[in-house]
Amino acid sequence: MAKPLFRGVCASSVTPFHPDGSLWLERLQPHIDWLIGEGVNAISPLGSSGEFPALECDDRRRVLEAAIQAVAGRVPVVAGTHDYSTARTIELSRFAERCGADALLIVPPYYMAPTPVQVMDHYRRIAEQVSIPILVYHNIPLTSVDLTTDHLLQLFEERAIAGVKMSHPEPDRQCQLLQAARGRFAVYAGIDTAAFEGLCHGSHGWISGIPSTVPRPARRLYDLIAVDGNLPAARELWSLLAPLMRLQFQAYHSRGEGAHWFSTMKAALNMIGPPVGDPQAPIRPLPVQHRETLAKMLQDLGYQVKSGQ
Repeated sequence: MAKPLFRGVCASSVTPFHPDGSLWLERLQPHIDWLIGEGVNAISPLGSSGEFPALECDDRRRVLEAAIQAVAGRVPVVAGTHDYSTARTIELSRFAERCGADALLIVPPYYMAPTPVQVMDHYRRIAEQVSIPILVYHNIPLTSVDLTTDHLLQLFEERAIAGVKMSHPEPDRQCQLLQAARGRFAVYAGIDTAAFEGLCHGSHGWISGIPSTVPRPARRLYDLIAVDGNLPAARELWSLLAPLMRLQFQAYHSRGEGAHWFSTMKAALNMIGPPVGDPQAPIRPLPVQHRETLAKMLQDLGYQVKSGQ
C-alpha cells in the first residue's frame, strides 16, 4: 500500500443516466471537470452516489474506466468496487487498479449480514489481490454490519485496510476511532450529520453528500477547520450548509416521507452544474414541493441556479 491517501474533501461522482435508464457516459467528463473545478481534493466514482447497486458489473467497469480517464491524474481517484460477492469485489478491485485508481472504497457485504469475522476475511482476501490502499466504507444502516474500532484496528495492523469512511450518525464513533488510530491510518467523515464534529476531532477529510453536491463551500469548511483553525468562521459557514444537510437526510433519518438524499443531490447538481440526469428507479426525481427550497439553499451558498430547474 505505497500510495498515500488524500486529505481534504472527496466528491462521490454520480453516474449520469439517459431518461431510458441507460448509461449517459458522455456526461461524466463535464461532471467530473466541474467537481474538480470546484476544488475537490479527490474523486470517488461508484460510491453510493454512483448508484452502484443499480449497475451490472460490466457497466460498473465502464463507469470506473471512464471516470478514471476523465480525472486524468488531476486528483486522486478512490474507486468504489463494492459487491456482495468477495470474488466479484476482487475482480472489480483489480480492474480499478489496472485502470489507475489510487485507492479503493469498499462497503461490507450487504443483505446477508455476515458476521464480523466473515467480513474481516472479505477485506483480507481483497487486500491479498491488490496493492493500492483500501478504505472500509462503514455504513451500518445499509449493510447491517458493524465493525467495531477494535475490528478496524486489527485489519489495519494486518495491512488489510488503510483507512475508514465512517458513515456513523453518532459523532463519537468517529472520535473514538480517531483517538484509537492516533494518526496511524486515515479516518474520513462519511456522513454529513457528523462531518463538522469529525473534522473538528481531526478527521483526514470528508466524503459524503455535501462535498459531492456543493464542493466549493465544503472545501472551504474543511480548510477553515483543518488548515486555518478558524472555528468561528467555520461555524458561520456550517450554518448555511446545515439546512441543505437536513433537507438531504429528511427521509433517511425518519425512515419515512420527505426528501430523499440522492434525489436531492441529483436535483441540485442539475440546477448548478452540467446535467447528470435523474436517479435510477426506484429512486425518483426530487418532488416539486422541495425544489424551491433547495434552489434557495443553493443561492444562499453562492450558486447561480439555472432557470427551469
